[in-house]
Amino acid sequence: MRRRRKTVVVAVVIRRVLICAICVMTLLCFLTVHIYVAPFNRLPRRLHLNHHNTRRGDIIDYNKSITEQSLTRNLSRLESNEASTLITKPKENEIQYQSSISEHIKNTELVPPHFSTSPSSSKLNMTSGILDFDKLWKPPPNRNFVPCVNPNPSYTSPLESRGYLLVHTNGGLNQMRAGICDMVAIARIINATLVVPELDKRSFWQDTSKFSDVFDEDHFINALSKDIRVIKKLPKGIDGLTKVVKHFKSYSGLSYYQNEIASMWDEYKVIRAAKSDSRLANNNLPPDIQKLRCRACYEALRFSTKIRSMGKLLVDRMRSYGLYIALHLRFEKDMLAFSGCNHGLSASEAAELRRIRKNTAYWKVKDIDGRVQRLKGYCPLTPKEVGILLTALGYSSNTPIYIAAGEIYGGESRLADLRSRFSMLTSKEKLATKEELKPFMNHSTQMAALDYIVSVESDVFIPSYSGNMARAVEGHRRYLGHRKTISPDRKGIVRLIDRIGRGAERDNRKVYERIIDIHKTRQGSPRRRKGPVSGTKGLERHRSEESFYENPLPECLCQRDPSKAR
Repeated sequence: MRRRRKTVVVAVVIRRVLICAICVMTLLCFLTVHIYVAPFNRLPRRLHLNHHNTRRGDIIDYNKSITEQSLTRNLSRLESNEASTLITKPKENEIQYQSSISEHIKNTELVPPHFSTSPSSSKLNMTSGILDFDKLWKPPPNRNFVPCVNPNPSYTSPLESRGYLLVHTNGGLNQMRAGICDMVAIARIINATLVVPELDKRSFWQDTSKFSDVFDEDHFINALSKDIRVIKKLPKGIDGLTKVVKHFKSYSGLSYYQNEIASMWDEYKVIRAAKSDSRLANNNLPPDIQKLRCRACYEALRFSTKIRSMGKLLVDRMRSYGLYIALHLRFEKDMLAFSGCNHGLSASEAAELRRIRKNTAYWKVKDIDGRVQRLKGYCPLTPKEVGILLTALGYSSNTPIYIAAGEIYGGESRLADLRSRFSMLTSKEKLATKEELKPFMNHSTQMAALDYIVSVESDVFIPSYSGNMARAVEGHRRYLGHRKTISPDRKGIVRLIDRIGRGAERDNRKVYERIIDIHKTRQGSPRRRKGPVSGTKGLERHRSEESFYENPLPECLCQRDPSKAR
């Protein structure tokens, strides 16, 4: 009996041990499958693009914060009235980033027809986890900086006007935008009635667009009504008024306009500013004047309805692929001719650019050594160099990249090196149909406005050159909560790339690590605007300063007390 009982006990123990073992093995199998499957759930997936899946009536308001606009990725939930209000205080980028990740994961895996793909780009590098994802896409901490552009309590409504200020703007879209905002401030200083500025029609681009074609004219007038008086055109019956054309001095301060320019009202009733670019100093102006410049730039000077609607459409189509980079690839013919940069070009192409520079009367410098320019960091990065930069920073080959640019010099073939590394390149011409873009064609200013909108709303903005658009977009992104903007160290990049070309550096990984290192502090974090370069004098001193519209901190961005934040 005792042996039988002992046998039964042993059998029971063995059975329980076997059951436990089976449970443990089952659990291990489940965990193993989960560990290997989970990373796939973090991969960005891409929607099949439907050019007609967004209502044409949708309008985006780039004066609103990231969170206030919600930046919804689900096209079926778009609300057509989003653009009805102006900027409100932007909330923390962390909230937007988490929302972006969630929507990035929700998208499907279908590939749009205009994105070329290859087997090597069909999957992300599975060794990169959530930490790498944060490093690539997460905005820098904004340190609770929010817009603070309301005038001081002592700020008064505009006094009785002493005369009319006419403005002939000059340059491309973003040069004109900055000039218009400066003229708003100047009109306030000299107590003038501002006539809606005339856009440049005689420059390299030969664009016939009127102010109302590019900007919302009525909104511009109404938004500034408490600051200055703005009218659409000179009133009738003033032909007998005395007029004068005046070239305002570059980077002038308050005393110049209060004394020299304002005194002209004693003799003239209409002053025409011959140029608008860089006519106002970046620094050392009264706080209310600086805040007015920001209100003009980020609130009053919004794009026309048709441009905002088309820009919204392009943004939504890029969003349908998940997080995306806007690459301002400044490699157009005019830029290369003006700068004298010819690296990677053929002899005939370099000769053509020299002829353009020689025959363009208002370009003062004719003889330029392109090699010296490049080594000093004065040239835009080539498409090949941009590809190396993005690879070094860790972006995968199937990262959606929007090319914000005009016609690339050399056409599609010039993009071959970049496309070999990043197959998902697109542009407004590829995202939209010819019919959709028809109203904007042959109008470079309006086409540039579309690129501006997609760039401001991108998850990461990277300019290949620090020109007018790069500075304007960076400043706007800072104003909207310090969205991630990577400013390439062109001088450092070309020197590192040249080491590879000479065979001086065999291990590309070391070069990549160095590129990562020199860009750690170039991600768009909050900082005060940079002053002039030490030792510079006169006009060069002003030119060496960081542009007001590139970084409106400290005058237009204030640090909110976290303890008082809702």
